[in-house]
Amino acid sequence: MPAVYLWVFAGWAGLHNVRLNVMAAVVTIWGARLTFNLARKGGYSGAEDYRWPILRSRMKAWQFQLFNFFFIVLYQNIILVIISLPAYTAYEHRGSPYGIVDALLAVLFLSFTLGETIADNQQWAFQSSKRAQLVAGTTPPSQFLQSGLFRYSRHPNYFFELAQWWVLFVMGVVAARSLLQWTVIGAVLLTLLFIGSTSFTEKITLSRYPEYAEYQRRTSPVIPWFARR
Repeated sequence: MPAVYLWVFAGWAGLHNVRLNVMAAVVTIWGARLTFNLARKGGYSGAEDYRWPILRSRMKAWQFQLFNFFFIVLYQNIILVIISLPAYTAYEHRGSPYGIVDALLAVLFLSFTLGETIADNQQWAFQSSKRAQLVAGTTPPSQFLQSGLFRYSRHPNYFFELAQWWVLFVMGVVAARSLLQWTVIGAVLLTLLFIGSTSFTEKITLSRYPEYAEYQRRTSPVIPWFARR
């Protein structure tokens, strides 16, 4: 949906504004990565994120239905609109020339997309190998990924995901030539959403694998950094 929203703004400008076209293009690449990753996990054939059954088990049926309607259906879709609105800022200031800073921001956005793709592939390879070992009746040497990008961050994919939307916000800032843009609320709300999601995910992992506490102690939660001794 964010890719659709970005192209709406670019189309409203007649596809003549370079900045809006570039913003729409990089978000489309983001969407393609997300679609591919969800598809190979079975997201389009009925597979469900492992966290939802756990969350449902902690709520009464009517409570989860309210949560589903207000948070999953309404709130998350509202966020998808709001994180796209730096394009509205760029549209309002479409007379602002496209320059080297804009181009560097586009490259930075794509760099973060590449980083998230690498993190996804590392996690996919690890989980595939883990499943194969369990099917073969052997015990995996580790129950969770601790190498590659995950050596420097417990959730590098979350870091890159958030970083992309902060960069998109800055693209709007450059167009307006002012940091004081109300569209920052999109990146802020998405960050808060990921904080809650990260906390919930880690509680589940820790309950399954007590050794995860040591990994937490030595590894940065989100922002990649060198491991502590």
